[in-house]
Amino acid sequence: MTITTLGLDADDTLWHNETIFRLTQARLFDLLSDVADPDTLGARLAEVEGRNLRLYGYGVKGFTLSMIETAMELTGGEAPPHIVREILAAGRAMLTEPVEPLPGVDQALAALSERYRLVLITKGDLLHQEQKLAASGLGDLFAEQKLAASGLGDLFAAVEIVSEKDASTYERVFARHGTGAAQGAMVGNSLRSDILPALEAGAWAAHIPYAVTWAHEMADAPHGHPRFAELASISELPAWLDRIS
Repeated sequence: MTITTLGLDADDTLWHNETIFRLTQARLFDLLSDVADPDTLGARLAEVEGRNLRLYGYGVKGFTLSMIETAMELTGGEAPPHIVREILAAGRAMLTEPVEPLPGVDQALAALSERYRLVLITKGDLLHQEQKLAASGLGDLFAEQKLAASGLGDLFAAVEIVSEKDASTYERVFARHGTGAAQGAMVGNSLRSDILPALEAGAWAAHIPYAVTWAHEMADAPHGHPRFAELASISELPAWLDRIS
């Protein structure tokens, strides 16, 4: 099998993201410690987030609104103004958090770009994702402004910021930027978003677990699937692609 196009997830695949959400969630728990215990707060926040995903989508802004809504629900609609201000400040801080690439990302992308068409496929808030791409700090990888909106350089052929990742998304993206899903491979940390729908579309998929995973991205790994692999780090990706070819 010849792989021509490589799709890469962004958050928690190329750089840290979920740890920032967890730290902000802990800040919310501190603010509401007099209202409920952490387990109750966590369960309620997860419920509110799940309910709001179809309305707010993915990303910091939707998360911030869900935190405010959680605070309002647990206080009977009477959350003190200072708590709302603190939640808004926490959300703003997340939007300006420095982008920290994961180990080995810059070297792996440099090597992979010489052999494959790289397409970044990520979901979330369009503006914030574009800001993170521009501020990624991956040396010269993103220095040349080939894609004006995203700040990506010559190593990436395209960037797709989507509202949801499902099989039709991968079929469309690999057809638009490559030679179809059968000759495409998707790489990411989320089994639910990056791996299972890519396999359903007919692509190959490599799962690179991150230290923590958002509850809404949990799924069972498709062990035994002929087009699936689980890798310890992105540094193992070139060798896996070699084995496919």
